[in-house]
Amino acid sequence: MSSPSSSLLIFAVAACFLSLISPAISQTSCSTQKLSSAASFDSCQDLPVLDSYLHYSYNASNSSLSVAFVATPSETNGWVAWAINPTGSNMSGSQAFLAYRSGAGAAPVVKTYNISGYSSLVEGKLAFDFWNLRAESLSGGKIAIYTTVKVPAGADSVNQVWQLGGNVTNGRPGVHPFGKDNLSSHRVLRFTADAPGSAPSPATGGSTTKGGPGNAGSLTTKVNFGVNLGIIVLLASIFIL
Repeated sequence: MSSPSSSLLIFAVAACFLSLISPAISQTSCSTQKLSSAASFDSCQDLPVLDSYLHYSYNASNSSLSVAFVATPSETNGWVAWAINPTGSNMSGSQAFLAYRSGAGAAPVVKTYNISGYSSLVEGKLAFDFWNLRAESLSGGKIAIYTTVKVPAGADSVNQVWQLGGNVTNGRPGVHPFGKDNLSSHRVLRFTADAPGSAPSPATGGSTTKGGPGNAGSLTTKVNFGVNLGIIVLLASIFIL
């Protein structure tokens, strides 16, 4: 029979092992999402806040960026939005694509908004050309917004903003919450192969997969190393004791 101290050691090692492996189990990734069968993208990002994801492809021949933004409304009749800000880095001045469910079983409605301020959500024309705009419902209550936008020739990045909002009443979106995550849901999206990683820093940026920019795979590598080390330590302690 093992001594109390041996049992305590085994318990401590097992607890450490579980804490190491749980992030690998619970982590979600844009690479596992099922989009429309007609949609295909070169890269994707797990955006750092608001449980949101961006799939994208850049076409240098016509300076266009095709995207699929995926997020879950914070309320049953709430909205999701993805935007480009041509003049700044936050919500004010954003040119937004906003989608919400119009009713049970109905395809989501998607509209464009030229946002002049945090309290102003008025439908309007955007400052750049776009096409193939649509939205669809995905499993788990998620909504996907698809579109292709024209970006300046020679540009290697855009300022992206994303958001989840409150109730939609008579087709009019309510103001979004002002929590920490809602106020920090903006990043630079770099879409050319030779561009540096996303801003503001690798510590706060989203992960990237399928050959996209940024520090792709760094978090997964660390998690997998921790899991393997935990298994070795746990097995070694069992055999020794």
